[in-house]
Amino acid sequence: MANELVLVTGSSGRIGQAVVRELQRRGRAVRGFDLAPTPSLADMVVGTLTDPASIAKAMQGARTLIHLAATPDDADFLKEIVPNNIIGVHHVLEAAQQAGVKRMILASSGQVVWYDRLRCGQPLGVDAQPTPRYWYAAAKMFLEGAGRAFAEKFGMEVIAVRLGWCPRTKEQVEEIRVTDWAQDVYLSPSDAGRFFACAADAPGPLGFQIVYATSKPVHRLRYDLEPTKQLLGFEPQEKWPQGIEVVLGKKS
Repeated sequence: MANELVLVTGSSGRIGQAVVRELQRRGRAVRGFDLAPTPSLADMVVGTLTDPASIAKAMQGARTLIHLAATPDDADFLKEIVPNNIIGVHHVLEAAQQAGVKRMILASSGQVVWYDRLRCGQPLGVDAQPTPRYWYAAAKMFLEGAGRAFAEKFGMEVIAVRLGWCPRTKEQVEEIRVTDWAQDVYLSPSDAGRFFACAADAPGPLGFQIVYATSKPVHRLRYDLEPTKQLLGFEPQEKWPQGIEVVLGKKS
């Protein structure tokens, strides 16, 4: 497995760069795919999720796919969510199957079980009834459903990970700072990198799995992380506010 190529879509983003660094630290062969080149990554395909040819080029020779590329939150549904988070998912999954990818690790979102429910006493399990926040989360449900279909139809290993909140802006950092439950679902870039590397390295076969990924909670556990530990061997190492310097521009 160590010599098999891992393709990371969205490799130039804050999570993508952390994933690339952690895979490289573990000696994995990594290729990136994004709108712009990824620092410190020689094997790179620049392209868009709406270009099947560039996606197919990036997929050649890959055996593990980490799919991070997407419009990252609620945006214009027809202009951004549909092209990137629905049509783009179609292009990526079809290209992966045709290229012989064995394992797909798909970035879903905790927003599919919207955060208002996290105020209840028990951590949400992977079998929680979906309650998508809005169109972005609804599109992530499409991603999860498509992943299950590919696992069952083609026998691929598919891990859909409902990610915690890895902030992108100073405004989001401030929102987490003043919100107790948000600190409990915070996901640091470094923990995100470790999660995806663990998911790539975990022994199989895994079939289709849904898991959660967050850093350590500050107050109490909001998502059930035990399946993540048991299936993939991932345990978070950081907690809020560790890692926010990446977002605040104080650390590359």
